[in-house]
Amino acid sequence: MRHTRTTRYFLLFVLICTTMLRPVAASAQATKSKTGQNLATLQQGFVDLRFGMFIHFNIPTFMDQDWADPEASPAIFNPTKLDCDQWAKAAKSANMTYGCLTTKHHSGFSIWDTKTTDYNVMNSPYKKDVVREYVNAFRANGLKVMLYYSILDTHHKLRPGHITPQHIAMVKAQLTELLTNYGEITALIIDGWDAPWSRISYDDIPFEEVYSLIKSLQPNCLVMDLNAAKYPAEALYYTDIKSYEQGAGQHISKESNKLPALSCLPINDAWFWKTSFPTSPVKDPAKLVNDNLVPFNNAYCNFILNIAPNRQGLIDDNALAALKQIGQSWKHQGPTAKLPAAEAPIISHNLAKFQPTNASWSDDMWIMDFGNDDDFGKSWISNPTVKQPWYEITLKGDKAFNMIVIAESRRPRIKKYRLEYYQNGVWKPILTGENTGRIKVHRFNRVYGERVRILIDGFDAPPQIAEFGVFNERTEMAQ
Repeated sequence: MRHTRTTRYFLLFVLICTTMLRPVAASAQATKSKTGQNLATLQQGFVDLRFGMFIHFNIPTFMDQDWADPEASPAIFNPTKLDCDQWAKAAKSANMTYGCLTTKHHSGFSIWDTKTTDYNVMNSPYKKDVVREYVNAFRANGLKVMLYYSILDTHHKLRPGHITPQHIAMVKAQLTELLTNYGEITALIIDGWDAPWSRISYDDIPFEEVYSLIKSLQPNCLVMDLNAAKYPAEALYYTDIKSYEQGAGQHISKESNKLPALSCLPINDAWFWKTSFPTSPVKDPAKLVNDNLVPFNNAYCNFILNIAPNRQGLIDDNALAALKQIGQSWKHQGPTAKLPAAEAPIISHNLAKFQPTNASWSDDMWIMDFGNDDDFGKSWISNPTVKQPWYEITLKGDKAFNMIVIAESRRPRIKKYRLEYYQNGVWKPILTGENTGRIKVHRFNRVYGERVRILIDGFDAPPQIAEFGVFNERTEMAQ
């Protein structure tokens, strides 16, 4: 008997739940699984790859659009001359070290043999697993393999206001297939999560659960969420690698970046192939090398250049020529500079988000509610006349937590402070801090409290708190 799509999601979800989840560790650069490498080592390895090929190839290729019709028929997906070996050799000609393929884009069409939905390549005229052909070809050419996956899925109605337990099960089941059936995946680039245009939060599709699933299946797979627009550049919020999409106005600081990073750009004027591409100029190879690749590599940043195969499944001649020119002018120089030490990624649910707040007197309209509204562009600002500012979150009941993150606005102002929690009618100390960075990450032994606060003892200008975060990280994994 054929199962309905919903039934298949639940069956796969049950299977996943019986085999996962080893919770992920949260302690800075010591983070690793029982069989995985140290996270800092993986991050360094990624930056050392320097240069790779993004490959946007999916059902939008056949529609002259970057965002496909979510009801587009699989019948239009028919790359009659698909040649992933050509893609790989083109990447090699530019001295790239890896590829990353769009396994599923925002309209929900899967280009692998998935069991989670009928909306996939096996029901197209092509009837072959494109992900399989891609990974085989790139590995045969000595290149590492990464995969792209979109959380936003308009065909399956995985979008704000419509998300169900079945959707969460589908995401987990699809990622399980991709990380189980195709060998070692160096990194998974996730898109459409916590972006202003997708509006799917890390609570709607629980980030920590998905992150833990990925690490349980492939401990050495880096999780890269394309979320740099929202979060401060000084910390890894919900990603192992800080990502910057240049076309969306996200630009890394080549002077001040200290985190492992990725910057992406298409060689054409759009991500997916358009009928105009074969006769339109691509970006200048020399500028790509001199303005992107070289300076990014010098700033702990890997550069990924998108090449869009056409409807036959081949890379156009003008893009092939540009890649060859890049390879003639740029050579891989081996490892980059050693990454500075950094805190482990923040991956857990923020218990403080949108909870009741209190604070000492604010400046003008910038009251305490701006300090936990999930918007880093607005802040609680202390009134200049206040000599001992404080800021407090009420957690609505006794909550467990083991991490607090204070994100200051613009430049750091707070120099000395104390963190306390309220339990059984008494304020108790957590720690005394002197972290002078803009993002102050504090991990500590788990406590239980109904309120938490910061008492600010030293500052060089009126404090401004963009976000006060409280988290209960999973810490059971062996270090």
